[in-house]
Amino acid sequence: MPDDSRHRAGPLSGLRVVEMGAIGPAPMAAMMLSDLGATIVRIDRRVSADLGVPRPLKFDIMRRGRPSITLDLKDEPGRDCARDIINGSDVLIEGFRPGVMERLGLGPSEFEASNRGLVYARMTGWGQTGPLADAAGHDLNYIGLTGALHMIGRRGDLPAPPHALLGDLAGGGLYLVAGILSALWERSRSGEGQVIDAAIIDGVASMLTPLHGMIAGEIVKEERGSNALDSGAFFYDVYECSDGKLISFAPIEAKFLAIALDRLGIEQASLPAPHDAERWDEGKTRIAERFCTKTRDEWCAIFEGTDGCVAPVLTPTEAFADAHMRARKVFFEAGGINQGAPAPRFSRTPPAQPAPPLAPDSDVDGALAAFLSKARVAHHRETGALS
Repeated sequence: MPDDSRHRAGPLSGLRVVEMGAIGPAPMAAMMLSDLGATIVRIDRRVSADLGVPRPLKFDIMRRGRPSITLDLKDEPGRDCARDIINGSDVLIEGFRPGVMERLGLGPSEFEASNRGLVYARMTGWGQTGPLADAAGHDLNYIGLTGALHMIGRRGDLPAPPHALLGDLAGGGLYLVAGILSALWERSRSGEGQVIDAAIIDGVASMLTPLHGMIAGEIVKEERGSNALDSGAFFYDVYECSDGKLISFAPIEAKFLAIALDRLGIEQASLPAPHDAERWDEGKTRIAERFCTKTRDEWCAIFEGTDGCVAPVLTPTEAFADAHMRARKVFFEAGGINQGAPAPRFSRTPPAQPAPPLAPDSDVDGALAAFLSKARVAHHRETGALS
């Protein structure tokens, strides 16, 4: 029998997950589940696949907290070992194009009889169905097709690519986690697993729901940089200080705007009314002129302790040293790399600090202890599937 005694700290302790090595949203979801206590083994292809921009393992910190093994999935012993491991799991995460797992003999139908409780989580950009299902794509393409990219940026400028945060990590990885946890909750009543078709375009479209309503009601314009929350308004924008550093300024509500203007030394009567969108640029000019009179740190000191809705625009490196971030322990250091701590937080079952990424096959026995018996691990070594 597998060794289930190695449960990790966190609310998902005891959950067994197999992650098929991929890039973007699938490893993001696996990282989150691992951060929250799930026992995960990542299966990487022994024959190296193209997994995006190469980087030393030390810096590939989305692989943190979980071991990995390598298998030759083009060879039957390797595929047989993968089947065995998946049969010992609660969840499978795969991020390949539609049909790849089926061609490997590892599709959902392979486990209908042997592991009926398996939650088979499939992550793609375009989805398992539709005209684009088999096409290549990346974050920028997905958020472009959904309409999200069109809305991001300043008026008169091209859309601003938001790294890969909106599509891959939010619309993809976070929605995949929501799907997995939902399927596990349903399984607790039915005893049955199911297949999850998670697509980045689906998740991003879901996140756009509030905008869809406001566009339909003509509350929000589709022209970027023309609305209250997209840099159009003077009361919701980024301003430059005298030292060239930036301040985020977001006193949307009247009571907060009054506080902010008081700290800036600006008479509210000298600005256009917040609802007067035709004169927002006048307000921007007035506020920009005022912020340029002091450094970012001087303005932060002036606004400290107020409800003026002002905060510095920090670089990721600066954020590590911020007093609030440090007090709340938002970041931690592992393997010499500062990084975000597991989130969210739990009162009774806090997760442990994740360990740095491990080299593939560095602890095969430990990686598979919760999935396979020692005898099965030995068998797969004899066949040459495991190193």
